Amino acid sequence: MSIFSKTVFQGKHALITGATGGIGSATAKLLVGMGAAVTITGRNETQLEILNKEIREQYTDAVVNVIRADLTHESERLELVEEAVRQAGPITFLVNNAGAFQYEPIEELTQESIDSLMNINFTSSVLLTQLVYEGMKEWRDGSIVNVSSLSGMRGVPGTIAYSASKFAMIGFTHALALEAIGHNIRVNAVCPGYVDTNMGHDVVSATAVAGKVSLEQRWQQVNAGIPSGRITQPDEVANTIAFLLSDAAGNIVGEAVKISGGALVR
Repeated sequence: MSIFSKTVFQGKHALITGATGGIGSATAKLLVGMGAAVTITGRNETQLEILNKEIREQYTDAVVNVIRADLTHESERLELVEEAVRQAGPITFLVNNAGAFQYEPIEELTQESIDSLMNINFTSSVLLTQLVYEGMKEWRDGSIVNVSSLSGMRGVPGTIAYSASKFAMIGFTHALALEAIGHNIRVNAVCPGYVDTNMGHDVVSATAVAGKVSLEQRWQQVNAGIPSGRITQPDEVANTIAFLLSDAAGNIVGEAVKISGGALVR
């Protein structure tokens, strides 16, 4: 469900990374429905085109640009930003949603696996933001939302590299928010817990195997650990992202908003 106006983001251009994931695709659809032009990017061109088709079927007047890019490569980051601006004008919204998950306890960690996950979940987002930020500074108009995680607020066994990368995203959010607000650019983060996406299901499956319980038992454990009794839906994360991007959140600066069903309150 969306409570937002269909025209509130008219004249805005949003770049969404990791757009083919559950959160990314829900966010792209919502922002288009709010009037924004949207550039969707990811590494899977087929999935990007499927999302593009879904959006255009839902919104016949949608402005959607599809640009495949691997953000871990500098040249592709540069091309992404240049092409996005060329096609749809200045980027006013950036949603850093690209990310990956791996389950590895300390005994299994390697430098290669740590470097890979940190690059995908943290470094490439920071360097992409650097490129987009220059334009936002010039136009003195911008809002950035980084997708972190509850794992960026408290460690979870078996997710050392993943948790570290998500903690890093929150630190990045705090620091950049203080630099950016003087240029009329707001920076915030969302921190979902378990979300009903392919990645969320992969996490539950991995922890079921690690805990030597059935998948059904693991789902029961997950839901029992959430006071609301259920995991979060992608649309709920997308709604939070849209709110943080909007002027309605005009004095929300450098925050990391939990979407946990109460899991961190208990």
